Amino acid sequence: MSVLGNIGGRLYRGEVSVEFVRRQKLWYTISAVILLISIAALVFRGLNYSVEFKGGSVFQFKDNAATTTEVTNVVTGAGGGSDAIVQKVGTGDKQSWRVQTAKVPFSTQTKIEDALTSHFNLKSDAVSVSFIGPSWGAQISAKALQALIAFLIVIVIYLSIAFEWRMASAAIIALLHDIVITIGVYALTGFEVSPATIIGLLTILGYSLYDTVVVFDKVRENTAGLLGTGRSTYSQAANLALNQTLVRSINTSLIALLPVSAILVVGVALLGAGELKDLALVLFIGMLSGTYSSICIATPVLCDLKERDPQYKALAKRVALREAGGRAAQRRAKAAASKARTAEPGGPAAAAAAGPAPDEADLDDETTAGEAVVREPDTDEDHDQDQPDDRVPAARPAAGSPAARGPAARSGPRQQPRRTSAAKRRPAGKKKRR
Repeated sequence: MSVLGNIGGRLYRGEVSVEFVRRQKLWYTISAVILLISIAALVFRGLNYSVEFKGGSVFQFKDNAATTTEVTNVVTGAGGGSDAIVQKVGTGDKQSWRVQTAKVPFSTQTKIEDALTSHFNLKSDAVSVSFIGPSWGAQISAKALQALIAFLIVIVIYLSIAFEWRMASAAIIALLHDIVITIGVYALTGFEVSPATIIGLLTILGYSLYDTVVVFDKVRENTAGLLGTGRSTYSQAANLALNQTLVRSINTSLIALLPVSAILVVGVALLGAGELKDLALVLFIGMLSGTYSSICIATPVLCDLKERDPQYKALAKRVALREAGGRAAQRRAKAAASKARTAEPGGPAAAAAAGPAPDEADLDDETTAGEAVVREPDTDEDHDQDQPDDRVPAARPAAGSPAARGPAARSGPRQQPRRTSAAKRRPAGKKKRR
């Protein structure tokens, strides 16, 4: 068996456990830092939109001997502006130059085309010119936003029906987490946002959600009947489910990232700028973020929401009580603490030792106080019946015995003397004296 398979088996059986849920504060801190950096980059740097979103003119031609600086100088000198974007796309015989400029008048567009033709000795039809208006990009953005909102609504409804609203809320939080981080990476690095980027962004939402749903399904299986059995807390059962699906999540992510990485390498190294590179880039960033959020964000958020429920709070108390040894252990601990307090100087034991313990004589005085005592003559029958039972009660030691002389007589409730058959026949309130 492989090392990864062996680890996966031990994780599934609970022999080895990674405390993801218990370390939720660490994951929340890491995500908060990344989100703050992403939001700051989005606010202060903004996104680098392609010409499809902001509009402009695109000039494309082939010349293997040209350089980026040379093409930029020609376009700028012809009135294309200093913010023109010059890119080299393709490789080998298919290599070409792509120049993007802002929206310029038709006369300036013609001037730039003539300057490129004359400077690089191209044919009159060797330069292809296209103009893209900003309205097309605005339509794409609006449609993508509508698709995103509809997707989130449908997902919330489905997860609320299939699972529960807490799982739906945790999944949406993890989903928004992935979206913000992916957009923040684009803003921080300055990657160009094209229509292919929007398509890839919508694609990673489904991937991230799929991994989260798989984990939640195992959580639901492990927590079924948990309130009745009380074998563990909700967080402990959810963490076990997360460990049981950990190897699967890692394998799925690696298998998905390998072809995306290959597409990204091919798109950057061989094809240059293009839709293939834009699509692979957003997929790569989104899948990494989705794997992290499904493991470290979604399940801990779910546990935080569930542990606020009163019944799961009571369950956590019961589990903590059982882990501490149960109520019997708590009673023993309290008794030991009470005994330690009474053994201290000036404690209850010392106060009890200061006063004499009540004996049977005192109780006899209390019993006979205010009552008439009638003496009855002893008869042979009475003497015969009393003789076998004529012994000292257990609560009063006999004269001269070690218990009577010793200072450490046993304390506790006094035992009443056993009444003989003759005493049983005497009227109440009357006592035989010897």
